[in-house]
Amino acid sequence: SLCESGEKYIPPHVRRAEETVDFKKKEELERLKKHVKGLLNRLSEPNMASISGQLEELYMAHSRKDMNDTLTSALMGACVTASAMPSRLMMEHVLLVGVLHHTVGIEVGAHFLEAVVRKFDAIYKHGSEGKECDNLFTILAHLYNFHVVQSLLIFDILKKLIGTFTEKDIELILLMLKNVGFSLRKDDALSLKELITEAQTRASRASSEFQDQTRIRFMLETMLALKNNDMRKIPGYDPEPVEKLRKLQRALVRSAGSGSETQLRVSWDSILNAEQTGRWWIVGSAWSGAPMIDNSHHTHLQKQLAGTVSSKILELARKQRMNTDIRRNIFCTIMTSEDFLDAFEKLLKLGLKDQQEREIIHVLMDCCLQEKTYNPFYAFLASKFCEYERRFQMTFQFSIWDKFRDLENLPATNFSNLVHLVAHLLKTKSLSLSILKVVEFSELDKPRVHFLRKVLSILLMETEIEDLSLIFTRVSDNPKLGMLREGLKLFISHFLLKNAQAHKSADEANMLRERADLVTKCLHGRASLRM
Repeated sequence: SLCESGEKYIPPHVRRAEETVDFKKKEELERLKKHVKGLLNRLSEPNMASISGQLEELYMAHSRKDMNDTLTSALMGACVTASAMPSRLMMEHVLLVGVLHHTVGIEVGAHFLEAVVRKFDAIYKHGSEGKECDNLFTILAHLYNFHVVQSLLIFDILKKLIGTFTEKDIELILLMLKNVGFSLRKDDALSLKELITEAQTRASRASSEFQDQTRIRFMLETMLALKNNDMRKIPGYDPEPVEKLRKLQRALVRSAGSGSETQLRVSWDSILNAEQTGRWWIVGSAWSGAPMIDNSHHTHLQKQLAGTVSSKILELARKQRMNTDIRRNIFCTIMTSEDFLDAFEKLLKLGLKDQQEREIIHVLMDCCLQEKTYNPFYAFLASKFCEYERRFQMTFQFSIWDKFRDLENLPATNFSNLVHLVAHLLKTKSLSLSILKVVEFSELDKPRVHFLRKVLSILLMETEIEDLSLIFTRVSDNPKLGMLREGLKLFISHFLLKNAQAHKSADEANMLRERADLVTKCLHGRASLRM
C-alpha cells in the first residue's frame, strides 16, 4: 500500500532494520577510510612493498567499489593540495597506484585516472590561484611514467593546451615535458615531432599576444632539446628518481605479470564523456557512474547466451550442477569457445566482478576435474588467467587448497586431472611452489604422498633446467617458507628418489636424481648455487 505522499509504506521494524544496516555500513566505511589514510601517511619508497601488500589484502576483504572510492579519495586528498607537492612524495603516491594497477586490477588505475582527469578539467576551466592544477598534471605525468596510461592521453592533453595557448597552458606544457618528454620521444617520436611543429606554428602566431616572451622561448628550446635528444639543455632534468622507482615497480609487479596490455589506451574526451559512452577502455566493462558493471548488461548477456547456446550444452551444464545463471554463462562460454585464448577473451567480456568473477575459476576447476581424460585446454586457460591478474592466482590457490583437503574423496580421474593441472601451473610459473605451504609434510597420508609424488615427478622430469632452477629458487629466500623448504627436501629424498629405479628406466632414474640434486641445492638458497 502507498502512503499519502505516494511512496510505498515501510513498516517501522523493517525501516529500523534498514537503518541499522546503513549505520553499520557507514561505520565500516569510516574504519576503512581511516585504515587507508593511515597507510598512505606512512607511504615511502622503503615500505612500498609492505603498504601495497596491505592494500591488496584490503581489496580482497572489501568490495572493489568501496576500495576504489576510498583509495582514490585518500590519494586525491593527499596529492591535490593548494601548495606544490614535493616531487618525491608525489612519485611515491602515483607509484603505489601503478603497483596496484598491475597486482589488483586495471580498474584501480582507471578509477583514479578518471577522478584526476575530471578534477583537472573542473579546476582548469574555473581557474585557481593555488597549485592544484600543477599537482594534478604531475599526477598524470607519473601515471604515464609508471605504466598506468599509454602516451595517447598525454599527447591528447598537450595538443589541447597548444590549441588554447595561454600563459598557464605554456607553464603546464613545460611541466609535462620536463617530467615525461624523453619517454614520449622514445614511445612515439613521430607524434612528438608533430606536436613540436604545431607548437612552433602556434608560438609564431601568438608572439604579439604575450608581454613576456621568455616563457615561449624557453618552451621552444625545451622542445628542440627533446627533438635532438639533448638532455643537458633541459635545466634541472634528472631521470634518476623515476628510473629508481620504475625498477622498484618492476620488482613488485613481476609476479603479477605486467605488460603493455595493462596500460590504458584512452583519450582525454573518452574519459570526460564516460558517463554517456561507457568506460570501454576497461576490458569487459559496461559500467556507468559508481558501479563497475550495470545490471542491464547481465540481463542482456543471459538472454544472449540462452539464444546462442544449444539445448545440448545447456543440458550438459545442468548435469554438471551449474546451478546459477552466472555459472551456466561461464560454463557455456567455455564450452562454445574455439580455443583457450577465445575462451579467455569471452570470459573477460562477461564483465563479472568480485564473487561472480571468482566463479570463473571454480567452474574452470570443476570442468577440468570432470573430464574423463586430462584435457590441457583447461590448464592453458588457467595459466592465462594467472598471468592476467594476481587475484586469479589467489583464487586458484584457495581452490587447490580446498581440493587438497578433500583428496581422499576424489574419484581416480578427478585426482589424476588435478595432478596434471597443478603440475602445469607450477611448470609454467603461473603459480608458485608456495601453494604447497599448507602441506603438513610430517603427517602425510597415502593420497597426499601419491599426489605430491606425481606432481613433483612431472615437474622435475618435464621442465627445462633453467625454469626448474627458477621455480625452486623463488621459494628459497623467503623466511616464512622455511617449513616448506625442509618438507620438500625431505619428501624428495624419502619419497621421490627411493624406489625410483623400480618405477622408471635407468636413464629416467638418473635424470630424476640429477634434477632432484639441483632443486635441493636451489632450496638451500642462492648462496649454495654460487658455490
